Amino acid sequence: MSRNPDAAAHLESAREIVRFDTVSMRYGYGPEVLRGLDFTLPAGSFHFVTGSSGAGKTSLLRLIALAARPSDGRIALFGHDIGRMPPASRPALRRRIGVVFQDLLLLDHLSVFDNAALPLRISGGKASNYRGDVAELLAWVGLGGRMDSMPRTLAGGEKQRLAIARAVVNRPEILLADEPTANVDHEMALRIFRLFVELNRLGTTVLIATHDQDLVARSGRPVLHLDGGRLTQRAAYGAEPA
Repeated sequence: MSRNPDAAAHLESAREIVRFDTVSMRYGYGPEVLRGLDFTLPAGSFHFVTGSSGAGKTSLLRLIALAARPSDGRIALFGHDIGRMPPASRPALRRRIGVVFQDLLLLDHLSVFDNAALPLRISGGKASNYRGDVAELLAWVGLGGRMDSMPRTLAGGEKQRLAIARAVVNRPEILLADEPTANVDHEMALRIFRLFVELNRLGTTVLIATHDQDLVARSGRPVLHLDGGRLTQRAAYGAEPA
């Protein structure tokens, strides 16, 4: 009996939220920065991506965030083959993904509060409905007293925490974070990690790229390790400590 393709896609998305099949990537005509990646991320999982500078960690996150395209191979998100999706369908998928990139991409003309609330505003929410939640989140990341400040007045670590708040404010189905604890002290790094853990407990699939081996070791979470653009190690996904 032949399988119903729609049913098959639904079953696939129930098991895995990200799938890479022999994915490679290059920028322009340059060398490949990612080579033949094969892995899946189960829905609700929590993984780290590790590797030295230039190993391809940021490029991997950009592919999942739909900020770049592979040069070869197949990527599926939420059970959808990205290569076969019309461009008009991509923004709806992007809204299901929260991203913290190293360049932060804060909007200098918006206040701290408005930067953090931007995903909720874009999705059509009313400020009166989300003001309290955004204020609570900003207090959690140590910016409760800076809600009316402009990004240019923030220190580097404060900007990092604002970018994290913006990425998680709408409880995305996937959270991608590129070195999210690089510019904060140890205490705040642990606090941010606990925020990610709580989101994961609520169902968000979390993928963090980091050089912080101490954080990785303490977390006990599975690891995707990149070396020269190749996936050289993948810890088995299984029971994870809180």
